Amino acid sequence: MNSEFTIAVHALVFLNHKKESVSSDKLAANICTNPARVRKIMGKLKKRGLISTKEGVVGGYLFDLDPSKVTLEDISRALDVQFVSSSWRSGDSNLPCLVASGMAGIMDDVYGKLDNLCRDYLKQVTIETIDQKIFGHSTVKENEV
Repeated sequence: MNSEFTIAVHALVFLNHKKESVSSDKLAANICTNPARVRKIMGKLKKRGLISTKEGVVGGYLFDLDPSKVTLEDISRALDVQFVSSSWRSGDSNLPCLVASGMAGIMDDVYGKLDNLCRDYLKQVTIETIDQKIFGHSTVKENEV
């Protein structure tokens, strides 16, 4: 996983709170990152229909969906995030040793199942959940996020 997911969640919560069009410069300042990086991530969210854009002097990004319906899992899918993975695989499927030839596949299965567990949890967390946790006007229990 990289920081795109965090940036996207931060941006959507901020946009939900502002309830207006926000420029990439203003978003980047709030997130504490580069506007070009924000634009790249917001482009992916727009492509998946999670945000819209407004042209012109007062243009920028808008979050006009129901915050109780947009989950963190939706965001992860839009960004094609994999939460649990490995960039290296041990062993070699061509070796005669069963441990050496089977370990990579076994670990890929473990990582896949862990990634699915993360996604199952993220299906329960919405933009509204995070907004309520930040601003304190919540009926959400502390251990739900």
